[in-house]
Amino acid sequence: MKAYIFPGQGAQFVGMGLDLYEKHPLAQELFERANEILGFSITDIMFEGTPEDLKQTKVTQPAIFLHSVILSKVLGDSFKPDMVAGHSLGEFSALVANGSLNFEDGLQLVSKRAMAMQKACEMQSSTMAAVLGLEDAVVENICAAVDGIVVAANYNCPGQLVISGEMDAIEKACEKMKEAGARRALVLPVGGAFHSPLMEPAREELAAAIENTVFAEPQCPIYQNVSTVAETNAANIKQNLISQLTAPVKWTQSIKNMVANGATDFIEVGPGRVLQGLVRKISPEVQTSGVEPN
Repeated sequence: MKAYIFPGQGAQFVGMGLDLYEKHPLAQELFERANEILGFSITDIMFEGTPEDLKQTKVTQPAIFLHSVILSKVLGDSFKPDMVAGHSLGEFSALVANGSLNFEDGLQLVSKRAMAMQKACEMQSSTMAAVLGLEDAVVENICAAVDGIVVAANYNCPGQLVISGEMDAIEKACEKMKEAGARRALVLPVGGAFHSPLMEPAREELAAAIENTVFAEPQCPIYQNVSTVAETNAANIKQNLISQLTAPVKWTQSIKNMVANGATDFIEVGPGRVLQGLVRKISPEVQTSGVEPN
């Protein structure tokens, strides 16, 4: 069975999507529609902006979404997923790919999500850190023992967990992780504490937009970051998407469940190859690949 997976923030690069735009009339049409919806020329920034321009949250998130979704659209009839999943932001791409959301609504939600997260980041000094080489339970226990807000945020693969929270609490947690034998505990260059309680103002803002958006019954199940199981019910999908900003990304658990339910081929749709690497570490027995548009 084929599982299509969609990357999140961090996979962006200058020039992303330009080959699609130049080769496919459908891609050109969708990119131009995106410029209209967003009210600025995201294609200019994606195709020829600076890495700094592309790093702005209000640009990064729609850019990755557009690259993934348009790539899946130009595949045409050859795009036949049996199941889908997306890492954090990538969940929105996955929901357009499986027909839960239409292109326009998906893009508007991603844009609102980016703005809301940016605002939440500016309210408090916060960050994330990657912890390598510790068991999940050890990381969780250390986070629970540290004063202040710090939580396990991204369960990326066995031995690789990202924590999220207040700046001081993250720094204290990193020291304790190293004492506990972590290979690395490294503060990441991100703008805030994604997938932590500090994103509550953004969650509330996005919840209203999600509630007012029509979600259709999907063509195939999505394994969402929050629940990690096959979801096909539109109401459940909405609720999980609302919870996602303050809840952890359970990527390891989602991939294991997809494999248990028959996934043998994982195909990454969008910029980069990060997810293929994570899947190989979680389930070495499956096939992984990326999409190369003709």
